[in-house]
Amino acid sequence: MQGNRRSPCALRADAPPPARRYRGRFAPSPTGPLHRGSLVTALASWLDARAHDGVWIVRMEDLDEPRCVAGAADDILATLARLGLHSDEAVVWQSQRHPFYEHALASLTARGCVYPCGCTRREIADSLTRVHARHSTLAYPGTCRDGLHGKTARAWRLRVPDGDAALMHFDDRWMGPQSQDLATEVGDFVLKRADGQWAYQLAVVVDDQLQGITDVVRGADLLDSTARQMYLQACLGAPTPRYLHVPLVTANDGEKLSKQNGAAPLSLDTPAAVLTALKDAASHLGLPGALRDIAHRDDFYAAATQAWRERFGR
Repeated sequence: MQGNRRSPCALRADAPPPARRYRGRFAPSPTGPLHRGSLVTALASWLDARAHDGVWIVRMEDLDEPRCVAGAADDILATLARLGLHSDEAVVWQSQRHPFYEHALASLTARGCVYPCGCTRREIADSLTRVHARHSTLAYPGTCRDGLHGKTARAWRLRVPDGDAALMHFDDRWMGPQSQDLATEVGDFVLKRADGQWAYQLAVVVDDQLQGITDVVRGADLLDSTARQMYLQACLGAPTPRYLHVPLVTANDGEKLSKQNGAAPLSLDTPAAVLTALKDAASHLGLPGALRDIAHRDDFYAAATQAWRERFGR
């Protein structure tokens, strides 16, 4: 957080953290096989780690059990292996890390940073409609901030600050300066969902802290989550990584290419197919067209790493 007043939940940092060796990660969700869009993110995160002589870790974000597809995680790891992208450390599985998330939530609860919410989605939508009509905001209106009012607790929300302390600023290494007002644009956000599942925002912040992640390279669809994660990092006393959000690969209708809209899995049956897929991903990332002329995968990685270092090696 840069230049913000501390909220009651943000822990104090008396001195800047010492310099740390670069540690990055690729964190797919096993809801289906890798496709062109996920390859772009995987390649960008791997190149950034290699360009900084750092560590690249694969983390399987398999918390959302209803959406996870049987066998998808193994398929993702096998596809990465065919591409020559191997995790430098043991693969981490979020489904095995519930105690860490429980500990974080308990710590926040003890300090009064979170509260139970009994609102259904319909009630929130109705409330947002009324609030939007008066205040032109779509943030969660804080219905349960001062108590459940007879409702049953369904989810747990993190209190966000008001005023200047709610304005989060950061410099994205690709997208440039960013800002978001948590109070007016987001509101108190969920850390544990009504179905008992851990929210993405909590899990990713806890895992990044425990794995010592210094740099996050991911798709631009997650740019909007960054301010929330920065604030939660402050609440947990965790360092804030640097962020780089790469442009999304889109489908013909302009929507993000994803497993949910039928993105075709990567076809990597031959070394030539592997190299073509990598070159297509590099082209999307704006790397030099000369990479197209390279005939071998290892030579491609060496040249692409140097090109990335020249562009983002700071």
